[in-house]
Amino acid sequence: MPDSAHVNGILSSASDYDVVVVGASLAGCASAIMLGREGARVALVEQRADIGAYKRICTHYIQSSAIATIERLDLLEPMVAAGAVRSRARMWTRWGWIAPPLESSVPSGINLRRERLDPLIRKTAGETDGVDLMLGHTVDELLSEHGRVCGVRALGSDGHTVELRAPLVIGADGRGSRVAELSGARTKTVPHGRFAYGGYFEGPSPAGAPDASLWLLDPHMAAAFPTDSGMTFYAVMPTKDRLPEFRRDRTKALTDFIAELPDAPPILASRLVEPVQGKLEMPNVAHAPTAPGLALVGDAALAIDPLWGVGCGWAFQSAEWLADSVAPALMARDGSRARRLERGLARYRRRHARGLRLHAAMIYGYSSGRQLNPGEKLLFFAAGRDERMARTFEAFGTRNIGPVRMLASGVPRAMVVNARYKLTGRGGGHSGAVQTGPA
Repeated sequence: MPDSAHVNGILSSASDYDVVVVGASLAGCASAIMLGREGARVALVEQRADIGAYKRICTHYIQSSAIATIERLDLLEPMVAAGAVRSRARMWTRWGWIAPPLESSVPSGINLRRERLDPLIRKTAGETDGVDLMLGHTVDELLSEHGRVCGVRALGSDGHTVELRAPLVIGADGRGSRVAELSGARTKTVPHGRFAYGGYFEGPSPAGAPDASLWLLDPHMAAAFPTDSGMTFYAVMPTKDRLPEFRRDRTKALTDFIAELPDAPPILASRLVEPVQGKLEMPNVAHAPTAPGLALVGDAALAIDPLWGVGCGWAFQSAEWLADSVAPALMARDGSRARRLERGLARYRRRHARGLRLHAAMIYGYSSGRQLNPGEKLLFFAAGRDERMARTFEAFGTRNIGPVRMLASGVPRAMVVNARYKLTGRGGGHSGAVQTGPA
């Protein structure tokens, strides 16, 4: 039981754990589940008091790079039972459709509305041995000792405060992380030149379903994500010169935008299920992922342009990287724990950089709202015409391989494909729905 005392007339309690996780969404719950299963005593602190609360503005598409992590969490089957749709992706460019290869070495991604996913993973975390799920608690202070974070102070919805002490605090509180702010973490911000609106519709499935469809209109973007319960999430990300029409009537602007796409999906034959949601400012924000006694995961570490649908997948993956890096140290019950924990945090910092830094660097450039550069055009053109190139493109787009490997194999192949089509006189303009696999 925690020790309790009255401080300034407010009941205050203190309790010791191996780790305090702030934020019970995807990254926080995944961290708590994995560390709890390793034997750690985990306090999972969530500001919202409702276990069924969920993130409302999210495309919810989880890239296939995170499927192995979801399987390790024993969440894949429960997600499918909740109606999740296994999905690959097809993309329209002005050179035609890039469709999934007939055979692929990467698994399908997964689509499940956050209304179902968030309560599912939060309930799983709360039922994990060693995890104390503390709903309705807002962290307002990081505790420190000898230059390192050693816990948090949180205010409960009942007005009581609690001090939770632990050798490791994990910030998993998303974009605009309060933990990152309180820690003074080194921050890099890159402006974003687009805005986003989306909504769930009931009606006929888009062509290619259950696969997601994306339209890279250069510089605008649109998408259709088939998901559970027969719904489709339609989303648009135009540059900010299109903002006035959305401010006048966001529902009409979204519907008109999707209806006017090349090979448009059947949005006009569909019914909007709930109000269209949007986000006008989406700067890319990267924080240093570690400090003494502190780690950041998910969007708290790297809130990146949502155009490429990487946020949910990277939330799961970064949680796994952190848990694997620090679990052995947290289980050490002797004087070596602090030293081993710092080594574990260094491992996580390197793993995070190795996994995401180059992806982020490439995403930053296009998030400005610019059009495709010549190298990108070369790759997109080739991916719609050559199956080998399409395989590389899919592996990179789903974040199963990194930029270095993609460029090393993709650029030479793309040059060959482009040269071949130029020599045969088929290299110019829009060529229709050229596909390397089923639509």
